[in-house]
Amino acid sequence: MKKVILGFALVFVTVGKAQDLNDILVSGVEDAEQFANSYLSPVSEGIIYSMSNGWYNTADAKPLGGFEISIIGNMTGFKNKEDKKAFLLDPADYKNLDFVNNPGQARNVATALGDIEGVNVFVEDESGLFREEFELPTGLSAENLNFIPSGYIQASVGLIKGLEVKARFLPKIKFDDDAKIQLFGAGLQYDFTKMLPADKLLPVAISAVIGYTNLNGDYDFTESSTIDGSDQRIEASFKTWNFSAVVSTKNIPIINFYGGVGYITGKSNIDMLGTYEANGPFFSETVVDPFSVSKNASGVSANLGTKLKLGFFRLNAEYNISEFSTFTFGVNFGFR
Repeated sequence: MKKVILGFALVFVTVGKAQDLNDILVSGVEDAEQFANSYLSPVSEGIIYSMSNGWYNTADAKPLGGFEISIIGNMTGFKNKEDKKAFLLDPADYKNLDFVNNPGQARNVATALGDIEGVNVFVEDESGLFREEFELPTGLSAENLNFIPSGYIQASVGLIKGLEVKARFLPKIKFDDDAKIQLFGAGLQYDFTKMLPADKLLPVAISAVIGYTNLNGDYDFTESSTIDGSDQRIEASFKTWNFSAVVSTKNIPIINFYGGVGYITGKSNIDMLGTYEANGPFFSETVVDPFSVSKNASGVSANLGTKLKLGFFRLNAEYNISEFSTFTFGVNFGFR
């Protein structure tokens, strides 16, 4: 779990690497915002899918007073998603930004998931008296990380017949001195088969699950910024919903199997905040809170999993197929 949390932190630091976008501010806020949208959208989408998983490991809701405490980790892969690791940057779509090599020609550059390095761009005024060059940021693949991790602690408690409430959280964690993240969420599961008289004789259980997850974080890069100013930071917020129908085997000793079909929807907001004082013809005055980048993501998902039950101790693993497919594993401690 510690490695999952550290990996999650690395992903968020990569989002925080939007600090590198302050170089692009010299070309003007409009160019910087346009680039930031293309650069950050794929990793934002991947985080939305990653943190939406892990809400259940069975369709058989716990009885009144039954509980389970779980440590859950997700690994959302993007190794073969080349369309998410790069985007086409066409200088014709930007007011002031162009490539040092082969200027005026469109080419692929890295997103926050990518690994294209050594791409140099420049901004220049019409008189040619001002020119500044800098390198575009790369992404997670350049750090040899081909998946987006997420992790949290989750608790489930059985209430009235067929109803189970859930809560998940990740306490505020500080890392890299200037960054921190925090996660919380809540969910409900209702087992429809509990309404049937022959519930205990049925070989399967069928449930509906709704789960909401919220991730917040910020990254202060004032000390490492290449542009003068103050209180320079990234603030990010991710909110997701998971609506699922779940079926699982029951009344089988030790091991059970489960699967579900669901719909995931979420939104991210990444704000570049603080004051920035860049010198140049396209950025000649102090700018406060330059821009925000938003991303909506939604799609159908399906998963298959298994759960091993050894008394109070349980293990589960599942694979979720969606726009960003995810492997989820859990270590669980429960009663009834």
